[in-house]
Amino acid sequence: MLKETFTVMRDLPRVREIVAILIRYGLGNLVQKLGLNKGIERASDALHLPGDHEIELLDPAVRVRKALEQLGPTFIKLGQVLATRVDMFTPEWIAEFEKLQNEVPPIDFAQLVPELQQVLGEDPHVVFQDLDPQPIGSASIAQVHRAKLQDGTEVVLKIRRPGIIPKIEADLRILRHIATLAEFEFPDLRRYQPVRIVDEFAKSLRRELNLSTEARNLERFVQNFTGHDEIEIPRIWWEWTGESLNVQSYIGGIAGNDLAAADAAGLDRKVLAARGADAVLKMVLIDGYFHADPHPGNVKYLEGNRIAFLDFGMVGRLPHPRRDQIVDLLASLSQRDEHGILNVLLEWTGETVVDEDKLASDIADFMFNYENLPLKDVPFGHMLNDVAVIMREHEITLPSDLTLLFKALITLEGLGRQLDPDFKMVPHLTPFVKEVILERLSPKTWLKNGKDNLFEAFGVLSGLPRDIGKLIKQARRGNLKVDLDLKRLDRFGNLIAKSANRLTMGIVTGALIIGSSIAMTIKAGPTMFGMPLLGFLGFVLALVNAIWLMFAIWASSKDER
Repeated sequence: MLKETFTVMRDLPRVREIVAILIRYGLGNLVQKLGLNKGIERASDALHLPGDHEIELLDPAVRVRKALEQLGPTFIKLGQVLATRVDMFTPEWIAEFEKLQNEVPPIDFAQLVPELQQVLGEDPHVVFQDLDPQPIGSASIAQVHRAKLQDGTEVVLKIRRPGIIPKIEADLRILRHIATLAEFEFPDLRRYQPVRIVDEFAKSLRRELNLSTEARNLERFVQNFTGHDEIEIPRIWWEWTGESLNVQSYIGGIAGNDLAAADAAGLDRKVLAARGADAVLKMVLIDGYFHADPHPGNVKYLEGNRIAFLDFGMVGRLPHPRRDQIVDLLASLSQRDEHGILNVLLEWTGETVVDEDKLASDIADFMFNYENLPLKDVPFGHMLNDVAVIMREHEITLPSDLTLLFKALITLEGLGRQLDPDFKMVPHLTPFVKEVILERLSPKTWLKNGKDNLFEAFGVLSGLPRDIGKLIKQARRGNLKVDLDLKRLDRFGNLIAKSANRLTMGIVTGALIIGSSIAMTIKAGPTMFGMPLLGFLGFVLALVNAIWLMFAIWASSKDER
């Protein structure tokens, strides 16, 4: 715990601020349980911060959301990530986390000029024309300003806020400390692996701090949507893009939540909903690389019923094995195949032991709710939420690379219904699922899989002599270790204990017989039935032991049968 203590001491002012906010929002019990107040008291910094009784009357989810807002950018982003964990939180908590907005008050453009000048190597007003000091967007990590290139092309400059990295790194250290304490103090949380969640969040946030990450994401999406003129993706200018600056094309159009403006412009909302759904489903099922948060704020509607996607700082990736699992789940959901859903969920259990019969029964009950609905009318988002409820009840943790996907699909259906109240996801989903399944069954895929398996087998065989050599060397040096994972180890230990007891009784019985036989040869001393008393009693005790031993062996063999 020395490292954790050092972390608390180094970031003590921020820890005190966090503790104060948590207590203010009625989370003092959590502070005490995690021992954060003790860390402050050890530093001789008295803490007397009463909670607000009016706030304490609010629902816990509301209080946590408000506390995250007060805690600042890192915790707001953590809340946004938790909004994707439909396997961990109920819809009420998810709805509160979704209210967390990443917009913060802008800073004066003059504070950004030194950062720009360092990145560009000269005055930004020389590189760009009409550089607007008024931001068009202000988030916790970056601020966005409009400008023009020398040829008149309209662009936006995403500029990282100065001094943001040390603040976020301090928060990440504290968060990891809190996650470590939570795993120790709350056994029920261990299956969700809080430390792992924080580590993955920290990795994602550090990628987002590097603004060139979004630029690389954009290039990938531009490539994937080449030839799809109905979808617009911003273009990147790499000559000015780096860790703290991202220059991309400006896309106008109508904001995704301004439906009145879309109607006034004569756009067809049904077409927009269909194209948006098809684009995201292509990202997920065909490309395996998708926009992780396709909410209206990250979408714009353009002339000709075209759609532009913005803000690619957070994307999801699906490797082929995981994509196949998702396709199987989506196909099973759309076809209401209980057995298919069960198989996929069992693959996601990992080391968690579940009651398969109970899980199958719960899936059957869940599917019964949609039995009489026509396929096209199945509320897909509700079905995914119901699957998440089943996973929570059976303590099945959703694999980390799928949390963004579930959230993206649920958000996508919400966006579609906002545009078109009659929007149905399943009719759009079915063609993509069929395409992936047909591709999986094609001779080309079979040939590729066979080739990959063959190369893998050759790799194992070619490495076999080397691996055997290593084992022999380790054995010679006495360094060979064998780890055995014995299931039902307690039963195994009981069997050993019983065997040892029987062996002991057998030895004692044999000793009694030998000792009694020797005692029988002694003519002196008391007798019974004409035999020496000690010898007689020894034989009687040996007989009792022998009868007990035979009965124990017989009973044990009967139990095994």
